[in-house]
Amino acid sequence: MPSPPGGLEMPLWRSIAVFRFASLGYVCLLVLRDADRYAHPLAAGAVLVAMLAWSGVTAAGYARPANRDWPLLLADLGVVLAILAASPWVVGRSALAAGVPTLAVVWLAGPVLAWAVSGGRRRGAVAALALGAADLASRGRFGPSSLTGAILLLLAGVIVGHVARLTVTAEERLQRAVQLEAATRERERLARGIHDSVLQVLALVQRRGAHLDGEAGELARLAGEQEAALRALIAGVDPAPAADEAGGILDLRALLGRYASAAVSVSAPATPVPLPAPVARELAAATAAALDNVRRHADGRAWVLIEDEGETVTVTVRDAGPGIPEGRLVEAARQGRLGMSQSIRGRIADLGGEVRIVSAPAEGTEVELLVPREDG
Repeated sequence: MPSPPGGLEMPLWRSIAVFRFASLGYVCLLVLRDADRYAHPLAAGAVLVAMLAWSGVTAAGYARPANRDWPLLLADLGVVLAILAASPWVVGRSALAAGVPTLAVVWLAGPVLAWAVSGGRRRGAVAALALGAADLASRGRFGPSSLTGAILLLLAGVIVGHVARLTVTAEERLQRAVQLEAATRERERLARGIHDSVLQVLALVQRRGAHLDGEAGELARLAGEQEAALRALIAGVDPAPAADEAGGILDLRALLGRYASAAVSVSAPATPVPLPAPVARELAAATAAALDNVRRHADGRAWVLIEDEGETVTVTVRDAGPGIPEGRLVEAARQGRLGMSQSIRGRIADLGGEVRIVSAPAEGTEVELLVPREDG
């Protein structure tokens, strides 16, 4: 996949261009040194001019991401193969047998590096094997030095391809992080404006019209639903619980976010509240039992607050109902109504946590569910 202009791959393509011209300089020195041993010295000069021209073509071509595709890659490989094929005629079989290098020498690694950067380890290895085989064929003999050159080509293709893929992966992750940060900032900016205007108006409409009949009551209900939906959107809570299957982790915000409605307001931290899945589910079930009590014994309006304090997680359920008269919970347990004692206290106790209830007549009820992380 081509990298965008100015991406992290761009320095790799520039390095390939620098390598081509630097290696061509080394080839020129070898040609000047061994020209008197060549079968056709003038032809060697023409080949050097062609290599210089092709180095310029590839430097300009690979500089544009749109050109880093098969037409230029195959042409690059074909030019080097042609130079290797011409080496036995230009240099001469006898000179090559005597140890004189081929015309391409290290310059032939250019296509290997280009293929590796464009497609990773496998593509680099394919180019290295093709050029290594052509280099051995042009020499006409197999010795330790020739095999070493082919192996070095293969290693270069694999290693550079691996580094190139790591670069692409790092760039993609960086782009995702930048996009996420920008989206978070925009959501926070919108949240401030919505909280100061839209949410307050919707809450006011819902409260004023909750006890009205007809269209006014229906509008109040719709306003309450939209208020709950906007609060969930601002908090970034996914309506479906997100789980880490490998570790069995659940985000408590996602579980409790499902209880948000026109009558129930859920406030959660901006960051996930991870808990082991069994703990999160039991805590959510206890919260649901507390909300069920609010619907039965209060006006149904409740506020749920999630607090992540590091070592402990606290869920507070508060209502504005008539409160719990003194001794009422004990009497309910004797009568077999075990909602508070079993559905709430029993669940939290099994998790090693604690339930705190603060209530007074005509002042509502506040239920705090504290769960330690380590014990859970």
